[in-house]
Amino acid sequence: MARYTGPKSKIARKFGEAIFGDDKAFEKKNYPPGQHGNNRRRGKKSEYAIQLMEKQKAKYTYGILERQFRNLFAQANRSKGVTGEVLLQLCESRLDNVVYRMGIAPSRRAARQLVSHRHITVNGELVNIPSYSLSAGDVVGVREKSKSLQAIEDSLSNHSNVYEWISWNSDKKEGTFVAVPERLQIPENIKEQLIVELYSK
Repeated sequence: MARYTGPKSKIARKFGEAIFGDDKAFEKKNYPPGQHGNNRRRGKKSEYAIQLMEKQKAKYTYGILERQFRNLFAQANRSKGVTGEVLLQLCESRLDNVVYRMGIAPSRRAARQLVSHRHITVNGELVNIPSYSLSAGDVVGVREKSKSLQAIEDSLSNHSNVYEWISWNSDKKEGTFVAVPERLQIPENIKEQLIVELYSK
């Protein structure tokens, strides 16, 4: 399966939370998608089903495909530290995620497009790989020619979230990935332990 490009609200409804940010359609229909929606009689989910849902939620949240996600897990498993926590830190260190966190793009999907279309620089060099992994101290900026793009201007003007591990210079339109975030600093509602249990079977 290639990257999902369908309706975001449908996915949000599947997981029962607005994983892609504010969503009016999700607020109106806060129940699972499908013909029977609210009325479907659902039995108790198995342990495997709960773990699988959590993994799918993480993949959709960060926009990562299965093979990439499995590779990230293998990398997290090899590293020192708590595997689930390291997995989320690796997801947060991706260039497309940091571009989104800095407010240069309104969503991770839009951030991926900006990176792919060569609008983003890392330490002054053009980088067009959304999965590029940043290190503490890396400077992420908007390419000089792209600074006047209306989409970037609009996104920055609507951005209000502040993250401790990112600093932003609005005059230069660049920010610094100060440090890899601790688990408590990552706002995503993901139970990473369930993902670890799933992959450890």
